[in-house]
Amino acid sequence: MKNRIHILLSTVALLVVLGSCGEFYKLEKSTNWDELYDAANRYYDKKEFNKAIILYDRVLPVIRGSGKAEMAEFNYAYSHFRTKRYIEAAGYFKTFFDTYNRSPLAEEALFMNAYSLYLDSPDYNLDQRSSRDAVNAIQLFMNRFPESDSYERALGMIDDLQKRFEEKAFQESKMYYRLTDGLFPGEFYRACIINFQNFAKSYPDSKYNEELGFKLVEVSLAFAERSVFGKKEERLKDTLTFGENFLKKYPDSSYGKRVTNLMSKTQTELESYYKLKDDYEQRTAEARRLIEEEEARNREAADALKNAEN
Repeated sequence: MKNRIHILLSTVALLVVLGSCGEFYKLEKSTNWDELYDAANRYYDKKEFNKAIILYDRVLPVIRGSGKAEMAEFNYAYSHFRTKRYIEAAGYFKTFFDTYNRSPLAEEALFMNAYSLYLDSPDYNLDQRSSRDAVNAIQLFMNRFPESDSYERALGMIDDLQKRFEEKAFQESKMYYRLTDGLFPGEFYRACIINFQNFAKSYPDSKYNEELGFKLVEVSLAFAERSVFGKKEERLKDTLTFGENFLKKYPDSSYGKRVTNLMSKTQTELESYYKLKDDYEQRTAEARRLIEEEEARNREAADALKNAEN
């Protein structure tokens, strides 16, 4: 008996599904635009968004410009959003706002444009160009609707995206730092220094600035030590400046002792440089004196020879 009931219920369910599919198939082929419009809205209300999208695709080109178009286009954008097609949804919400900017739904549409882009933005370790598009869209919404109930929510979205930018920039800085351990560090020292400084300018309140500030001193000294003689003095002085700035900004830092030791090493390197420079200058001056004396003797000998010939 139970099996018969189960079979009967399964059969009824199958007939309902087939009937529904048959109804939708007929709608897809229909040219009755009022029927299509009503069915699209009905599927939307039933949260069958994929079917709603198909029918809106059919009917929107026909009803565009009429009184029915505004709500249909709004539902069309939301249908894409509900099916997680965020890029498409963002575009349709923006088109809706541009077309119906005086509509009571305009504020929500512009917010949903920004929110869709925000949801589509990738993790910090991926390309952040789409995240910057999201920031621009959020900023546009905030500028356009500064009194909106969604204003604080928009601020939170921007803050979250900025943290992703910050994290990506920090990871890039660490990448440059790791490359200085390679066989041919070369310009990676210079790249590290520039990258660390740019990070601090872009994210002055970042929690990572203390760590990168220490690494700036460390890398700067390594760069100076490997520099040609003519550039060593300037780069050693840069290291001391970086160290002094770090100790002023982070007087209680756990890196403080290590920075002090690096500065002490830098000062020793600088003193050694000055000794070599003085020795070099003395040797150069002595060599120049000997050359000048030799030239003077040669001139005297030439003058004496000339006078003897006369």
